[in-house]
Parts: sequence; structure tokens; C-alpha cells
Amino acid sequence: VDGATSTGGNNRFDNIQLKATDPNNTPLIFINEVDADTPTDPVNDSLEFVELYDGGVGNTSLGGLVLVFFNGNGDTSYQAFDLDTFSTNAEGFFVLGNADVPNVDFVFPANTLQNGADAVAIYEGDAADFPNGTLVDTTNLLLLDAVVYDTSDADDSGLLTGLGQSTQFNENANGNGANESNSRVPDGTGTFVAQAPTPGATNELPTTMAAIYEIQGAGHVSPFVLNGSTVADFFANLPSNTFNITGDTVTTEGVVTAVDSRGFYIQDPTGDGDIATSDAIFVFTDAAPGVTVGESVQVEATVAEFFPGDTDTRNLPTTQLINPTVTSLTDSLGTVTATLLGEGGRVPPTETIDDDAFGSFDLVNDGIDFFESLEGMLVTAQDLVAVAPTNRFGEIFTVTDLDPNTPGIQGASGISDRGTLNISPDDFNPEKIQIDEDSGIFNFDFPDVNVGDVLGDVTGVVGYSFGNFEIYPTEDFTANIQPAGLQPESTNLVGTTDQLTVATYNVLNLDPLVEDLNNVDDNDPNDIDDDFGDGRFTAIAQQIVNNLSTPDIIGLQEVQDNTGAEINDGIISASETLQLLIDEIIAAGGPEYAFIDNTFITEGESGGQPGGNIRTAYLYNPARVSLVDNSVQTIGSQAPGQAFDGARLPLVATFEFNGEEVTVVNNHFSSKGGSAPILGIEQPFDERQEDVSVNGSLDERQAQSAAVQSFVTDILNTDSNANVVVLGDLNEFEFVSPVTDLENAGLTNLSNTLPEDERYSFIFQGNSQKLDHILVSDSLNTSAEFDVVHTNSEFAETASRASDHDPAVARFTVGSAAIVINGTERKDRLNGTEATEIFNGFGGNDIITGNGGNDTYFAGAGNDRVNGSSDSEFIDGGEGNDRLNGISGDDTLIGGAGNDTIRTGAGNDLIDSGSGNDRIRLRGGLDTVVLDTGEGFDRIWNFQLGDTQFDISVGVGELTFEQQGRAVEISVNDDVLAVVRRTEVSTFENNLNTIFV
Repeated sequence: VDGATSTGGNNRFDNIQLKATDPNNTPLIFINEVDADTPTDPVNDSLEFVELYDGGVGNTSLGGLVLVFFNGNGDTSYQAFDLDTFSTNAEGFFVLGNADVPNVDFVFPANTLQNGADAVAIYEGDAADFPNGTLVDTTNLLLLDAVVYDTSDADDSGLLTGLGQSTQFNENANGNGANESNSRVPDGTGTFVAQAPTPGATNELPTTMAAIYEIQGAGHVSPFVLNGSTVADFFANLPSNTFNITGDTVTTEGVVTAVDSRGFYIQDPTGDGDIATSDAIFVFTDAAPGVTVGESVQVEATVAEFFPGDTDTRNLPTTQLINPTVTSLTDSLGTVTATLLGEGGRVPPTETIDDDAFGSFDLVNDGIDFFESLEGMLVTAQDLVAVAPTNRFGEIFTVTDLDPNTPGIQGASGISDRGTLNISPDDFNPEKIQIDEDSGIFNFDFPDVNVGDVLGDVTGVVGYSFGNFEIYPTEDFTANIQPAGLQPESTNLVGTTDQLTVATYNVLNLDPLVEDLNNVDDNDPNDIDDDFGDGRFTAIAQQIVNNLSTPDIIGLQEVQDNTGAEINDGIISASETLQLLIDEIIAAGGPEYAFIDNTFITEGESGGQPGGNIRTAYLYNPARVSLVDNSVQTIGSQAPGQAFDGARLPLVATFEFNGEEVTVVNNHFSSKGGSAPILGIEQPFDERQEDVSVNGSLDERQAQSAAVQSFVTDILNTDSNANVVVLGDLNEFEFVSPVTDLENAGLTNLSNTLPEDERYSFIFQGNSQKLDHILVSDSLNTSAEFDVVHTNSEFAETASRASDHDPAVARFTVGSAAIVINGTERKDRLNGTEATEIFNGFGGNDIITGNGGNDTYFAGAGNDRVNGSSDSEFIDGGEGNDRLNGISGDDTLIGGAGNDTIRTGAGNDLIDSGSGNDRIRLRGGLDTVVLDTGEGFDRIWNFQLGDTQFDISVGVGELTFEQQGRAVEISVNDDVLAVVRRTEVSTFENNLNTIFV
């Protein structure tokens, strides 16, 4: 009925609430469109209609249903129509309306449908149930759907309450009610929108012409989806288990920059000049798109924010165009030029990810905002260096090097000496750039790289998936790769007569069996491996012998039972797993270890890979230590509600060494599974490490830590001088409570003795981090030495890689204290015994002879002669022209000031001759010679390729080599570092990464 006046309003409405479902499970019927106010002729509305929809099923009977019109004046019915003989059409629509309405199926007279505030409802029932004047709240018949509408009228609370609705929809919301209807968009499920009527046809949102940078906006959510909300509020009110949150329909144009298997990227080649707004976007086609790179296209589509893995993952969304209609443009829009990342271009922030929980869009200081501003764009990241190896998903994490000719990496903070990117309490590394293999975009042999390898320039489009911004290459960059030649480390911490070595090593689901597909969980082929055939047992054994120097006690984690991931077989024992590892250690030249299995665990209660029954266990060398009878025990239980419910039980054992007992507690705390992504919606991430909603299973690790603390406290309360070691994969950083709270029990975390950027044993998504720890009581801390031996985490993830964790080793002096032998300021002759001794020569030209034991020599000033022994020793010549003889053992020989003569032995020695022109004679073993600028030059005899390395403080590229007869002179500029006898220049030039470290 005409006569309404416009007062404006919004064109977004809440969803109608469906009141009931069909008890016979037949398709539901929705009120899909209502047009009450139409153009006059000249006074009657003659194009009124109500459209019903069955969800697209089509040809659905409307028998048993009645459509009722209610008047807001009195909230009573004024018209009812039986639908018994009718059904929807093949597309699912049915239209009741005036005779001139297109696609009308049921005709009622013009000017019947009143303008509002009024209502339309559909019930199961008959028209006879609704004589005119029936109150809206008097019926008890089954209401299927209803809509309360108006044309700029006040809300009618009676209709809303009586029909169970919360929203009244204004047909005149856009001030054009006579030419628009209330249309549900999308059909059947969406909210009502005021737009042009489409009786008997699909309702679609009107299209808005918008540039890509307008669609993207300056923020993490498109303004076409936000609809006036803030990003922070949008993230705080996300629905669960949702992949797409949709917004307006738009039309935009761009040039295709990359084509994937189910979509493509387009970019505005000109942009708006604002670096805060991305000029590119992904178009999701859900099938192979029919476009080519370089093609100019127009796209009509719905703007959506897509959450990889769904909203429950707390990943950031990416702005996409979905349900597109793509038209190729005849006229080219131009050519897209890649945006440079790195020197001369845009440089990522290096410290802050987000510091205001999305309160502002700060792309200069916040890394998460920086990469958002590049979403979808074609970029070239310059001079990339790998800070993590290629992982099993075909991903490489990198940083840009702003000046490759200068030592160090200027495009990142927290770079370790070996090239990893380490986390710290207030820096989770926003600068890392992930290179991700996407064969749909560009199919090439993705390279295996190690930490420190130089990738050069990489060109591709910026995407985001599973917690990381990434570049999908559009060009092959493998020809530019320059290997850094990184080698696995070996420790200098070797056990001696009074020095005990203890290690921790997570061996990554180690088991001796090739599982049967029929016997693994869900018949998942990913649960089948061949750790022995792939060489992992051999690799771990060789590391224990060659890189860890056969520690006296090794705490192992992730040891699986004898049948690996096979489930429901009743096998819990890991005796075969452990014995096979011992056999491989013997084959590698190591001692015959004994093992301690964790017999306290319950089948299927330890978490980890189903069927594997992972546990903590020990190897120990019975020739060095003895197991104290009845000392093996656990802490707590795996019973429901206990700290280790569904987790790994600690394994405690006490060993005797050098007359003293040492108690070791081996742990594997609950994993960080369920953590929010670092680059996700939970910000600020670094400040929320004590928040279990961000740091997954934190509460479990806290409870497990508390149980261990209580156990250790009881020991130290009984004997404050007790020797206690707590070690293992604690699955937590050194600065978070499950680890820091252990220190409250009287322990010292040896991880903290390392420089901050060297504290790592694991690399996850490009971040090197410390999860594996060794903590000790005060009695051991006074002599403790600690080394994380980087043998695994920095190297490409292949089936033969020993593990994903690096082992760590600690050494302690246990038992009798070293004997101190002091000289005088005159010429002394000092002779030791087979015991461990510390010699202080002081002044004078001394002669010092060790005669056995792991001795330490401080020769002091004067021209001294120091003769070591067959054990591992530390010899410091001090000032003067000294003669240092290492004999054998793994020695450290320091010349100090003066022209020294240094002779090594058969062990693996470290030689630092200091200042002066020194003579170094190598006599076997794997030796490392320190060469420094400005300290004179060394003459070196018996260099052996593969056995001799030079530790240099400059880049390899700065070295020059010159043949001097049968010797090679090594220089930096005009500073001669060394003259190496009986060698050739080609030996050095062809083996730079092998010889120089």
C-alpha cells in the first residue's frame, strides 16, 4: 500500500530465525523475498509479491502449508493463502504476487500486501486456521519462517515478539523502497538486503566497482567484509569452524601474475602509491582457471576473508575473491613490476611482530602488518639466506641480507654464529621470509638447503598459510644457490678420570620395525617408516661416538617400543630398539653401553604417534659409571587427572662415578601442540607466553614441572650437596615458567650459560629455539661445562637425518678435586702424576710435565716448555717464547704472546697460537687452528685435507693464496696469517668451505 515516507536506514540485516524443521525431513521452505512497496499505477501497488524457496531442491510440494499476512495495526492477520495444490519450480522458487509480477505462480489482487510495519509468515496448516483478525500470538500451529518488514516505519514489537523475530527489515533502507525489495542473500540462508527485486530468480548482491587496493584496504581484513567493525573486534568475535567470512560483491580489474591449480593472483599494475594497501589479490576458482600470466582481466566476485584450516586455528585470514565471473579484457592494463624486498626496497621489521593487538596498522614497526601490506603481490626478495633447512613440507625460511659483502646478516637480528635465527623473550623474528613450494604455480625441483646457504634473489607472489607469510616462487632460483658448507659440530667435552659427561638426545620416534600398513592407526601410510634401513640408527650411533664423544650417561627421549607405530599389539618394551642402537654404537667404534628402559609407562598413555608408546630411556657406559641398585624409578603416574596423564613419565636413575652418586631425571614434557601461530590473530604473541590459549598445553607442562620440582626439592632438602641432573626435551623455552620454575627447586639451567643467540636445539618454522635442557644442582654447577652439539636441526630434513633435535652435553668434575701445583717467579721444574692437576708456572723459564691425568697448565710469563700427556688437557703458554707439546688426547693449546712452537698429538686439538710468529707442527687427529689478523703469522707443518681446519675471523672471500715454493701463504690484504708447508694453492681454493670455518 502506498503512502510510506523514507527515513533512510541500513541495508544489512540479521538472519531470519527458522522456527522449526519439517518433521517428515522434506525440504524446508523459506520466505526468500518480499516486495510490498512498488511503482504506482498511479495509486495502486501492482507488482507486490512474496517469493518462497526450498533451498534449491526444486519441485517441492507446498501441500499442507499456508502463507499468512499480518498487519502491524493490531498485530492481526488480514490475509491467508492455502498452498495445498502447488509446488516450487525446478529451481526451487514459488512466487505469490500481483498479475503483472514476472514468474508469478499464485496471483493475488494488486494493493493486497501492505507496506508495514507488517509481517509475512508461513505455517503448516490451512487458511481456515487464520481468519482475518487472528492475533499473531494466538496460534499454536507450526511456524516455519517469518519476516517482519517496513518501509521506514518504527519497529513493531508485537509482531517481532509474536513471530519470534529479533530484526525488522526496512524495504526503504536505501531510500528507494518503491523500486527495491527485501531479498535474502544468498538465497535461503543469508540475511535480508534491500535491493532490486528478482521474483522467481536468484538473489545476488549488487556489484560495486572497486580497485584491488580498495578491496584490500590498510589492514588485515577487507573493508568490504568489516562493514564498519574494527579488525580487533572482528577477530574477537569470529565464528568457530569457519573457513570463509563473506562480504560485498565487487567488480575489479588486474593483471594475472600467477596461476595456481584452483585460482590465480591479479595485481593492479599502477596501484595507489600507498604501501599500506596491497595492490594484489587471490581469485579462488575452485577449479583450474582459464587465464594466463600477463592477461588483463575483469573479475566480478564476492569478497571473502579465508582462514587457512578454519577460524579455530587462529591463523590470519587472507582476502580473496570467491565465486568469480572472469572476463578477459581486450585492452591491456599494463605490466606488473615486482616489489623489491631488501636493500633498495622494502625492509621487514626485525623485532616486533605486533605490540597493540591489532589496535593500529603499523607496517613500519610491526612485522605482521608489513607482510599483510604485501599480500598477494609479486615481489623479489633479494639476497636471501637460509636460516633453517628445507623441511619435509618443501619450505625454506630465509632472511634478506642487506649487504652480502659485509660479514653478518644485516636484514635480521638474533642471527647465531652458525646462521640460525634465534628467538628471545621479546623477539620472535618477524623478519623471516618463508619460501614455499607450490607446484600449481611453478613446478620445479625444490632444493634441499642447509642453514647458511645463500639462495640469492627469489621472485614470487606473497601468500599466507598455516601461520606464516610466504613467497610462492614464480621463477626457478636454484641456479643461484651458494652452499655455505655448514658442517655438524663435535663437542670438546670428553669424560676424564674425574669428569663425568651427561647428554640429552631426542631421537625422534626411533624404532626397529618397518610397520605393516594393516596394523597402524587408520591405515595411515605416514605412520610407516624404516629407521634402520634409512640409516637413522647408524647416524645416531655415529653422532654419539664421533660428535658427542661417547657421553657416560645419555638421556634419550622419543624411544618407541619394539614394534613402532603398530597399534593394539600389547607390546610396550623398547628393549630391541635400545639394543639395536647399542649395537650400532659398537659398530661405530664406541663402547658397549647398557640401557635402562622405562617400564613404568602404560600402553597407549604416553601421547605421540599412536602405537609407538614413546618414552624416556637411558644409555650408560658401565665401564665409566655404575647403576645404583634399586635407584630406577619414576615421578607421578599416567592416571587420569595426574600431571603425566597422556604424557611421558620421567625416568629417574642414580649412578655412581668416582666415588659419588649422581641422580639424573630424564623428562619429555607435553608438546606445544595447539599453540596459536606466531603470526596469527593472538597478539602480542611474545608477551603472552604464559597464556595457555597462546602457548598450547602450557598448563600440562607447568604441572609436570611442578612434580619434578617437588621430587628434586625432597632430595636437596635431605642433602643440599646432592648431585642432581634434570634433563630432557622440556618442550619449552628457557624463559617460560615450566623451565624457569625448575630453578626454584635449587637448579641452574645450563642453557643460560650460552649467549642468547646460541640457545637453540630445535628449529620450528624458521625460529631456532631451546627446547632441550640440562639443569643441575649447585654441587655440579660449580664445575659445569655445557655444549649444544648442532648435528641435526640445521640440516635438510630427509629420511636419513638422525633427528630433528640437536643433542646437548654437559661435563662435571665429580669426586676428588684437582691437585694444584704452583711454581715461583723463578725458573721451575714442575712434575705431575697420573692424577688430574692444575699447574701454575708464574714467572721464569719453566719446564712443566704432566705425566697423566686431564691436566690444566698455566705456564705464565717466561720462555716455558710444557709437556702434556696422553689425556685431554688445556695448555696456556702465556707470555714468552714457549714450547707446547700436546702428546695425545683432545687438547686445547694456547700460545699467547711470543714466538711459540706448538706440537700437537694424535687427538682432536684446538690450537690458538696467539700473537707472534709461531711454529705449529700437527701430528694427527682432527685439528682446528685459529688464524687471526694482526697477530703475526704461523708456520704450519703436516696440514692434512679433511683433518685440518682453520678458524678465521674474516670472510672466506677476503682470503688470498700465494704459492711460495712448496708452501702456500694465506693473507688478508697485506697481513700474512699463515704459511702452510707442503701444500698447493689449488688445495685451498677448491676446498674453501671444508678447510675454513
